[in-house]
Amino acid sequence: MLKEIRPTVLMIVVMTAITGFAYPLALTGIAQLVFPRQANGSLIVDNGKVVGSDLIGQNFKSDKYFHGRPSATTEPDPKDPSKTIAVPYAANNSAGSNLGPTSKALIDQVKDDAAALEKQNPGTPVPVDLVTNSASGLDPDITPAAALFQVPRVAKARNLPADKVRALVEAHIASRVLGILGEPHVNVLELNLALDALGKR
Repeated sequence: MLKEIRPTVLMIVVMTAITGFAYPLALTGIAQLVFPRQANGSLIVDNGKVVGSDLIGQNFKSDKYFHGRPSATTEPDPKDPSKTIAVPYAANNSAGSNLGPTSKALIDQVKDDAAALEKQNPGTPVPVDLVTNSASGLDPDITPAAALFQVPRVAKARNLPADKVRALVEAHIASRVLGILGEPHVNVLELNLALDALGKR
C-alpha cells in the first residue's frame, strides 16, 4: 500500500512547490522587473503621498470636483451586521447592483439621477455612464462626454472659465490602446488632481 501512496504524496509535494511557490514567485519577480508600477497597484502619488489608484474610483461629492460613475458597493452596517449600507467604491466588496434592465427600482433610480443632472446642465443629453453603475462598482473612469457634461458645474463652483476647465478635460482624455483596444476615457481622480493643481497656479 505504501508503494501506491508514495507517488501520490510525492506528486502533491512537487506540484505544490511548483504551482504554489515557484510559479507565483517567478511571475511576481518578472512583474516587479517589467511592470513595477502596475504590479504595486498603479498607485497615484500627489506631493509624496499616495492618494489612490488608477484602478479604483473614489466617491467625489463636492460640486468642485468631477464625479465618477455611481457605485453600488455595500458594507455590513456597523449598527446591525445582518444588514448592509451603501459604501461607494468599497474595494473589498466589488459588486454591481444586480438590477436587471426591466427592474422598476433601476428605472426609477436612473430617471431620478438623470432629472437631477439635467438641472445642472439643461439642454444637454445626460451621458449614460453618469446614471448607471459599472459591473464592479469600482470603475475609476468616465467617458469624455460624461466629463465634458460636468464642466459647467465644476467651472461655476470653482469660479474658473469654462473653456479652461474644458481644455483640462480634453488634455486628460486617454485614447484607445494601440488605437484599437478599449474606448477613450478620463480617469476621474487624475482629472481632479489636475483641477486642484490648476487652482494653485
